[in-house]
Amino acid sequence: MLNIDGNFQKDSAVLKLEGRLDTVTAPELESKLRTALPDLKSLVFDFEKLDYISSAGLRVLLSAQKTMNVQGEMKVINVNQAIMDIFEITGFLDILTVEPAETAE
Repeated sequence: MLNIDGNFQKDSAVLKLEGRLDTVTAPELESKLRTALPDLKSLVFDFEKLDYISSAGLRVLLSAQKTMNVQGEMKVINVNQAIMDIFEITGFLDILTVEPAETAE
């Protein structure tokens, strides 16, 4: 299951994702982005409550990044260590602007 909490303003959006971004839920995010992306200059994904991302989720992020490379900027924030490891293994750290979650000392 995936919850998407979108905060849209003129030409920017913050999408807070909670749960799992996988084969079942990726089409929902893709659909939401398809309607929002044409007007955006700034897109932020907040992964604070995202537990898991599959290759289908990575594909949606890559597609969004390609669009935002042309019309603005995109970043992924509050990324936990498990998802950060996936980004590192897949080379997505070289493609995306990623900010890891702050860890409590």
